[in-house]
Amino acid sequence: MARTSRRREAAKLMAKPSVKAESSLDKLKCKEDDRISKLPNDILVNILDRLNFRDVTRTSVLSRRWSQLPANLSRLKISARDFLSPQASIPDDELDEKLLRINALLRINAVNAANAAVVKATESTLAHRDPGGCTIRLLSTTFYLRGDTPISVGHTVGNAMATLKVEKAEFTVLTQQKGRQCSIDEMVKFGTRFVSFFNECHNAFAGLTRLYLENLRFRESNFVSNILVTCKQLNYLGFFNCDTEDWITLQVEHAQLSELSIVDCCFDMVELTWVPKLTWLAFLLWLYHAELPLSLGYVPLLRVLRLSNAAHSFHKNVKLSTFLHETSVRDLTLGFKCEKVWVQPECLTRRQAYVFQQLRILNLVKIPEGYDLTWTMFFLEAAPSLEELYMMVWDHPCEMKMDQEISENKGVEWESPTSNFKHHCLAKFILVGFQAKDYMVAHVRRVLKAAVNLQDVYLYDSLACAKCHKKVENARKSDAVVRGMCPGVNLPIKFPCTNEDQRSVQKRMPRGIGSLAKIHFVTSKEMRAEHRRRMGVMGANWMLSRLGQRI
Repeated sequence: MARTSRRREAAKLMAKPSVKAESSLDKLKCKEDDRISKLPNDILVNILDRLNFRDVTRTSVLSRRWSQLPANLSRLKISARDFLSPQASIPDDELDEKLLRINALLRINAVNAANAAVVKATESTLAHRDPGGCTIRLLSTTFYLRGDTPISVGHTVGNAMATLKVEKAEFTVLTQQKGRQCSIDEMVKFGTRFVSFFNECHNAFAGLTRLYLENLRFRESNFVSNILVTCKQLNYLGFFNCDTEDWITLQVEHAQLSELSIVDCCFDMVELTWVPKLTWLAFLLWLYHAELPLSLGYVPLLRVLRLSNAAHSFHKNVKLSTFLHETSVRDLTLGFKCEKVWVQPECLTRRQAYVFQQLRILNLVKIPEGYDLTWTMFFLEAAPSLEELYMMVWDHPCEMKMDQEISENKGVEWESPTSNFKHHCLAKFILVGFQAKDYMVAHVRRVLKAAVNLQDVYLYDSLACAKCHKKVENARKSDAVVRGMCPGVNLPIKFPCTNEDQRSVQKRMPRGIGSLAKIHFVTSKEMRAEHRRRMGVMGANWMLSRLGQRI
């Protein structure tokens, strides 16, 4: 009995903590609360500046003090994307046809709700700002071109520019449709809406430092020029899938513009006549033009250039020495979308080679697989200061046009005029999509031989999108099983995954060269972060990767 009573007393003590224990727990909690409440406002504001605005609004319900903090934020990034409900992200291809209409209604409702949240957040936040208070370093609003939202946001932002201290103001104007899913009629409709928005909110547009537009067709051929004339403070301007009813020659003259992105747009010609502060330029996809419809005029500070096209057989190759005349590009990316190589390798004179003298980083993206890579050596010979060379070889069914007209010969031929060329500055060579095929091994050997100070060579296997990932994994497993069962079977070796295969490939590369470069065989899953950023394989399409960082 005594033992039983002692057990009961012990159980009670464990089930119910003593008053002393309770008081110590309360003190600990108070201390934790005090630690947060004792932080000065500037530190709390700094924390909130790093959150998306939806999360910022959630913190305002914590206390009266927290509710007043958003009025002191220096960076206001209010995006409709942050307010979208999960229903709006269901892909149509995952639904039955009967549910498509319901899904479309869900998206419309979600977009309307997100737009309403943007209007409310913008108006309430700016209304509580003290005109003599802290400066708004960034006022960024992202919204859909639907209903009265654009004009409401435009008036609010315009009033803020007039009464508050605003350093930078940005509009990201979205449409519901993605890319080429937008029909011509829809583009015309969106273009008409934007013109009304623009005409109603001139004051806001006059103070913008950044503007991104997508899926717009303008009836007036000179309207794009009106945007450039009105938005005198722009540092960044981005067009995606925009054009005019009558194709025009777009002449760009702008004193402040430093970054320009034109993606999949139909202008007869884009002439950068006078853009003295332009440092970054992306011009992607000129599918309906035989020649590159871009002319570089006075762009003395241009340092970063991105060009990409899925070339047809009628597309003429581009002579970069002529196109880049009187520029000093340091970072060059050329994309081929797994189709025809549209660059013309050249045997340059000393005067022509001058345009490549400042080139430090070269990125050749989605070169069609199976074609000789000797032509890429043209860049090494033309750019003596090149330090980093990135190449991605890819034959991807989801990316390719699969058209007979553009599926014949995609490669180009080039023969070096120098028999024993040496490059002294190249330090890194990254090849994505490497396979242990003769032409690829020969090309790596070629680079190793020429680049006498090369330090690292990274050879990655082929990338696969979400649709192809399972197929690739199954193929690898099948190869591994067959090799395990029949070691002597004559299977085509693709990426050398095993140590034995890697040693075999390495023996074929530096033999007789004497290169001290370290060769790394790495799967695409283990790709280094800096290489992912450079190759644009962070889960988004390469041609929109730069835009994705900005919107």
